[in-house]
Amino acid sequence: MGKFNYGIIGHGWRADFYLRIARELPELFGVSRMLVRREETAAALRAAWGVETFHDLDSFLADAELAFVVVSVPWETCPVYIRELSARGVPVLAETPPAPDLAGLTELYEAVGSGAKVQVAEQLLFQPMHAARIALSRSGRLGDVTQAQVSAAHGYHGISLIRQLLNVRFEEVAVTGQRFVSPIVQGPGREGPPKEEILKDSAQDIVTLRFGDKLGLLDFTGDQYFSWIRRERMLVRGSRGEIQGDEAAWLEDFRTPVVTKLRRIDNGFDGNILGFNYSGILLGSEWLYRNPFVPGRLTDDEIAIATSLVKMGEYVAGGPSFYSLAEASQDHYLSMLMERSIAEGRTIVSERQVWHS
Repeated sequence: MGKFNYGIIGHGWRADFYLRIARELPELFGVSRMLVRREETAAALRAAWGVETFHDLDSFLADAELAFVVVSVPWETCPVYIRELSARGVPVLAETPPAPDLAGLTELYEAVGSGAKVQVAEQLLFQPMHAARIALSRSGRLGDVTQAQVSAAHGYHGISLIRQLLNVRFEEVAVTGQRFVSPIVQGPGREGPPKEEILKDSAQDIVTLRFGDKLGLLDFTGDQYFSWIRRERMLVRGSRGEIQGDEAAWLEDFRTPVVTKLRRIDNGFDGNILGFNYSGILLGSEWLYRNPFVPGRLTDDEIAIATSLVKMGEYVAGGPSFYSLAEASQDHYLSMLMERSIAEGRTIVSERQVWHS
C-alpha cells in the first residue's frame, strides 16, 4: 500500500473527514491542495491544516501531482465538477450523491459514462461492522440470503447497505413506503450536546423494497445518527441462518445449530497497551474484518472513508471499481422513488435507467 496524494474541492463538515484522515495517517495519505471560493475560508484552511488553497480549477490543477481529486460540494455543484474533471482526464472520488435528481443523474452519466475514472465515496459498506455483516452474508453460511432489514442510515446510504447484503445490482424494484411522526427529546447534533430540553417531532421512514424474491426493509429516523437513545438495528435472513445485530446463527446441518457473536476486538483497554484503536471483528476464531489502519486513531466512519481513499488509489492504478457512478446513481434513484412512494401513498416500480448494464 503506497501513499496517495489527493486534492479536495469544497470544504465543510464532510471535507474535514478527508483532512483528519490525512493528518492521522500521513504515511498513507496527503492533502496538498484545496479549491474553495472564498478567501476567508481559504485563510482558515491554511491556518488549520497547512494546505495550499486555490480559487479556480485551472490554478488548482496546474503543476499538481494528484492521484485523484475528492469532490465534496453541494449536490447541485457536484456534477459540474465531475464533468469538468473527467473532461481533463482527472480521476474523481465524489461525495454522495453525484447529482441532485434523476435528470441530473441521467445527464451526468450520459456525459461521462462508464469510461471516466469516477467513483463515489459511499462509506457505509466499509464501516467495520457493516463490512463484517456483508462478508458473512456472502460466505454461504446463511444459505440463500433473501431478506435484509436495515435501520442504520437514511435514503441512498441505507439502500446501498440493503443492496450489498442482498447482493443485488440493478434488478427491478417495487418500492412501498410510509412515514410515521412521533415526539422525541432533542439530542446532540453536529454542534455537540443540547443546551436545554426540547421536545420535537421525529420522522420515521419505513420502506420495503421488493427485488423479486428478495426483500429489503429500510426503517430509519434522522435522529439515529447522533442520538443517545435511538440505536441502529440490523437483521439479515437466509435459508440456513441469520444475523441479528452483532449475533449470528446458522445450521451446520439440519439438526446442528451454531450460535455466536460478531465480536469487536479493541486495543487500549485495561492492561492492553497496543494503543487506542481496534483490531477488527471476530466470528469465533475467524477474523471477519481486520482494521487495515492500526495504529491510527480513527472512528468507524473515518475508517470507512479511509478505505474508500485506499480503494480509489488502487482503482486509479488499474484496480477494480468499488462503488461506481452507476451504483451511486441507482441507490439515489431508488431513494427518490422511496420519497415519492411516501408522498403519494402507493407502490412505485423502478424503471430501467441509462446506467443499467
